[in-house]
Order: sequence, then structure tokens, then C-alpha cells
Amino acid sequence: MSRSMMRKPRTLRLGDRIALVAPASPFERDRFDAGVTEIERLGLTPVVTEGVFARRGYVAGDARGRAASLAAAWCDPSIAAVMAARGGYGSAQILPFLDLAVFRASNKPFIGHSDLTALLAYLTCYCETTCFHGPMVLNLAGGEARYDRDSFVRSLMATEPVGELAPEGLVPYRSGVAGGILMGGTLTQLVASLGTPFAFAPPPGYILLLDEIGERPYRLDGMLTQLSYSGLLARASGIVCGEFPDCDEPGGHPTARGVMAELFDTFPGPVVFGFPTGHTRGPAFTVPLGVQVTLEAGHRSRLVVTESAVV
Repeated sequence: MSRSMMRKPRTLRLGDRIALVAPASPFERDRFDAGVTEIERLGLTPVVTEGVFARRGYVAGDARGRAASLAAAWCDPSIAAVMAARGGYGSAQILPFLDLAVFRASNKPFIGHSDLTALLAYLTCYCETTCFHGPMVLNLAGGEARYDRDSFVRSLMATEPVGELAPEGLVPYRSGVAGGILMGGTLTQLVASLGTPFAFAPPPGYILLLDEIGERPYRLDGMLTQLSYSGLLARASGIVCGEFPDCDEPGGHPTARGVMAELFDTFPGPVVFGFPTGHTRGPAFTVPLGVQVTLEAGHRSRLVVTESAVV
């Protein structure tokens, strides 16, 4: 399988400094501190950036300030990687204040999910650099009950491809095998980007990663319909769906899984449901975005990462 043409950051090493930024919502300090402790347990050195504790209603400070803090961490040669503190809301607000040339000039691992999908799409689609759909500082606060340490280390701290990811409970919707560049994130953010200068714009034949939490089935139907009308589903060769916690109707029917199975019934490639990344009920896997993968759906469903995201 051919390699992607993405820019790749260097692998993380023990002792590397990882900048903690807050592009989205504010957070509880005690959980943040617990996440910092877990980063130290991984052998990395957390660096609290300026403005990370700022509050402005439901966002962590004004958009220009959040953008400036991210850019400063990205340009700092002593910083090896950047991790978001939490999701929530607000990441898309900072995109107009980011200098594309700056982010294309320096490659660093960026780790996040949920609202940070806006930045994951910006980095993969416009900066053409790999990044990581993985835990944020507040997720790490729960220790290994909330994130999968093995996939985190294999994705970020080793130059070999991650290889097979075959978590228990992976359900095939549509059987088959497909290969392509893995891209995507939280469905709400992908759809919200459409029609903007920062629209999610993956290459033909990509593998689509979809994650979500707390959206009722009719909302999922509407967003997937919009994704379909935009042409993004037709451009995909396979689809990896997350666990979609708290997305069933309160009465139990319809379920998110049932609605999505119906919507993907005519999709021509493999589709799996229940991949534990992003919003999960248990340990969340880290998966690299912007690299070649193979999706196998059937008797033994699995995602095989065939290309390293770091060098």
C-alpha cells in the first residue's frame, strides 16, 4: 500500500516537553492536575501554556488569545508535542487567527478529539500533517480506565506503524475490505465545517472516522444526510464509527446503532461500529490521522494502521 504524502513530526521520546493548550472550553483545575500527573507517568514533561486557565463564559478566553497560545507552543523549539486540555466548544473560532504557513513549517504531534476535530481537520486537510485522535488532559485524569496506554505509546512514541487495532465489541455493518488515508473526527464538527473556508476536505478513497456523544438519532440522521449530500460519504472507501455513547433515544428506541445501520445500508464499502476512540465508556484508543490504514469488516473486524504517523 502506498504511503500518504503527509508531513510527519518526530516520534516522542522520554522527557520530551508537551504543551497543554485550551483552544475550546474551560475546565476544572483538579481534573486538569490529575491529567498532568498521568502525562508525567508516561515519561513526558507537561508544560502549562499561557492563558490555559482563562475563562470567558463557555470558552477558555477570547479567540485571538487561544490562537496565540497554540501558535506560540507550535513555534517553540523546546516543545515536542501539543495536547488539548479538553473539548467542549470554541476550537473553530480560532481557525481564522492561525497562520497556515506557520503550521505547515513546523510539524509537531497534536493530540485531541471532540471539539478539537476542527483543528484535526485543519491540520490534516490544510496543513497536510499527521495528527492524533486521542485523549486530552482531562481524559488522562481518569488514568488507564479512560485511555488505552498501549495505542497512545504505539502511535506517538514508536516509528513503526501501529499495526492491528482489533478492540472487542467491534460490529460490522457492511462487510468488506478497504484501504485509504484515515481522516475524520466528531460528526458535529465535520458537518459544521461545511461551507466554511475550513471545510473538511479529505482525498478520494479515504477511510472516514466518525465519533459523537449525546446526539439523538434524528440529529445523527440529519448530520449524516448532510454529509452524504456534500459528497463526503461517496468519497470514502470505508467508515469506522465510534461507540456513540448517550446517542440512543431516552426510551431506548430508536437507537443510534439502528439508525446508522439503516443509513449506511447501501454504502459500497466496509463499515464498522463500536471502535473505542474519542467519546467512549471505557479506555479510549489513540489513532493517527493522515496515514494509510486498512479496514476489514466481517467475521474478524479490525483496523490496521499500515503507516507510521511519526518519524
